[in-house]
Amino acid sequence: MPIEGQSIAVVIPAYQAKGFIPDVIHRVPSYVDWIIVTDDASTDGTAAAVEAITDPRIRLLRHPENRGVGGAMVTGFRAALDMKADLIAKVDADGQMDPQYLAHFARAAIRFPCDYVKANRFGHMEALPAMPGLRLAGNLLLTFLTKFASGCWNVFDPQNGYVMITRKMLKRLDLKRLDRGYFFENSMLIHLNILKARIAEIYLPARYGEEESSMKLSQIIATFPAKLLRGYLYRIYHKYVFRSLSPFAVLALFGAFAMLWGIVWGGIAWWQSYATGIAAPTGTIMLALLPLLLGWSALLQALVLDVQDAGPCLLFNYDDEELQGPEGMSELRYK
Repeated sequence: MPIEGQSIAVVIPAYQAKGFIPDVIHRVPSYVDWIIVTDDASTDGTAAAVEAITDPRIRLLRHPENRGVGGAMVTGFRAALDMKADLIAKVDADGQMDPQYLAHFARAAIRFPCDYVKANRFGHMEALPAMPGLRLAGNLLLTFLTKFASGCWNVFDPQNGYVMITRKMLKRLDLKRLDRGYFFENSMLIHLNILKARIAEIYLPARYGEEESSMKLSQIIATFPAKLLRGYLYRIYHKYVFRSLSPFAVLALFGAFAMLWGIVWGGIAWWQSYATGIAAPTGTIMLALLPLLLGWSALLQALVLDVQDAGPCLLFNYDDEELQGPEGMSELRYK
C-alpha cells in the first residue's frame, strides 16, 4: 500500500553482492512498489541470486561493464522515472541500510515537504564506537570538505548513501553530470544546492557486519580533492554567476585577486630584501599587506554569504512521532 498515496521505487546498486543482496531485498517493505537492482557487471553470481527471488516488484538491470556506484544509480534513476515513481530511494546491497525506515523518509518528503531526505549516522553518539575508526575519521574530514564544496553547510554525514529524492527534483537534475564513482553522493549535494533543494536528515543507527567496503582510502585521497575543487568551482559559477550575479561572486573574485597580488608582491619584496640585505620600504610592505588583509576580509564575507544562502536542513530522529504514522505530528526542528 503506497505511503500517503505516493508510489515508491527503491534502487539497489549491486556489485559482488551475492551474499548480502537476497536479505536486503527480502527486508524491503511491502509498501514499496518497485525494487530496481542494477547489477554493475558483478562476476560472483549477484544477478543469478536476484533472479532466484520470486518477487514481482523486482526489476533487474545489468551493466555489461562496471560503471561504478554512481553509474549504477543513474541507470536505476532513469528506470524509476520511466516507471513514474513519486519517490525514489537508494539502498545499498551490503545490508548496512535497514529498509524498514523507508516510510520515515517518505513521510518527511511528503509532509514537510522535502526534495531530498538522507540518513545521518552521527546523531547517536553511542553508535559511533561501532563505526571503524578509520572510516569515522575519513567521514568527519569529508563532511567538512563536502560542506565547503557543496554549500550544504547544515547537512551532515554526506557520505551516507541512504537517501530518497522526489520525482520532481530528480527530473530537474542533469543525470549526465552526476559522478559515476564513490563521489556520487557528494556530487548529488552539489547539484541539489545549485537547485536550492529543500533537504532533510534523519538520524539512523548504522549497521556494520561482515561486509567489506570496496571504497579504498587510496582512491579517496587520489580522487576526492580534485573532484571537490571542480565541484566547488562548478557550483559557484552556476549558482552565483550564471543564474544570478550575486555579491558573493564580486567579493570572492576581489578577495582572490587581492590575496594573490599581496602574496606575489610580498614574496618578491621579501626575496629582494633577503638577496640584498636591505629592508623593504614601508610603502612596499603596505602594498603587500593591505591587499592581503582586504582580500582575506572579502573572502570571509563571501563565505558568510554562502553559509547564509545554504538554508535550514530539517532534522528528525528515527523515532520522532511525526514520522511514525498519520497522527502525532510534532513541532518541526531545524539545524
